[in-house]
Amino acid sequence: MKFLDQARVFVRSGDGGAGSVSFRREKFIEFGGPDGGDGGRGGDVVAECVAGLNTLIDYRYQQHFKAKTGGHGMGKNRAGGRGADAVLKVPVGTQIFEEDEETLIADMTEVGQRVVICKGANGGFGNAHFTTSTNRAPRRANPGLEGQERTIILRLKLIADAGLIGLPNAGKSTFLATVTAAKPKIADYPFTTLHPGLGVVRSDDRELVLADIPGLIEGAHEGHGLGDRFLGHVERCRALLHLIDATGEHAGKDYKIIRGELAAYGAGLAEKPEIVALSKIDAVDADHLKKQRERLKRAIAAAGPETHERHPAPLLISSASGAGVKEALRAVFDAIEAQKAYERASETDGPWSP
Repeated sequence: MKFLDQARVFVRSGDGGAGSVSFRREKFIEFGGPDGGDGGRGGDVVAECVAGLNTLIDYRYQQHFKAKTGGHGMGKNRAGGRGADAVLKVPVGTQIFEEDEETLIADMTEVGQRVVICKGANGGFGNAHFTTSTNRAPRRANPGLEGQERTIILRLKLIADAGLIGLPNAGKSTFLATVTAAKPKIADYPFTTLHPGLGVVRSDDRELVLADIPGLIEGAHEGHGLGDRFLGHVERCRALLHLIDATGEHAGKDYKIIRGELAAYGAGLAEKPEIVALSKIDAVDADHLKKQRERLKRAIAAAGPETHERHPAPLLISSASGAGVKEALRAVFDAIEAQKAYERASETDGPWSP
């Protein structure tokens, strides 16, 4: 299945049914009178969050959704039925925006959550509705109102506990394949990962969802490389695992590039708990590894005392040999639990009320 995390969709709610003009004409009833029923309400356009989906690929092939028109009124005071709803099924983590791509309509974060995007139009009144003491036989009925229509933007942000970030070819996909059952594409050239991937990590009787996003390069926030829009998939993460290639030229500069892109993107990514690790340590000698680690330590320290406290000393890992992988996972689990505890404390520290 292909991955698609953004789609433009046109939706329209159902028109209301028309009211009926009808009169009773029955044998042995001397005075009949109007008995036209009201039209039914048009169907709504509803977005529903469902389980089992992790992409918006269905909306590549269908971009127009229209709810059904309400049933027309009939004689014998029979009202028209309500039109069927048009339901847009979306995965957990989908955000629905207006056409301007800035105004948020809804954030679908729980399975079963439903949001009405366009309400169905009201049906028209039948002639029985217009009967008065002076107008005993009205011959008028209202048509149904027209439904609402709008263009919306669906944007998927994967919900994961932790996210993998780093430059292209930093070993993120290899790490994901090592610690989860996911099978991302792995090769020895940059930008192997073109779409985000998810995997479930189980370690020490604990479990988390790990997200891997395409690599960032300097200037990604200006559209260089694949850009930085994939960072949206780690906005909801409680912790980040920042992998830096030990075989690169300068680990400190690589660290600063990614930190600069996180700050330029915003959305609080630069403030998230981060575990920094040098990857591919099996591919370098001891002297080069020592230099890279010292460079990385200096870069973290230069970022300021708050950054140094938030980002522990760099770990050393090798996904190929398994060295340091368990330690990195424990650090990620600990960071997530600490963040959860902080969130719970923040919720209970509000103003006292009886």
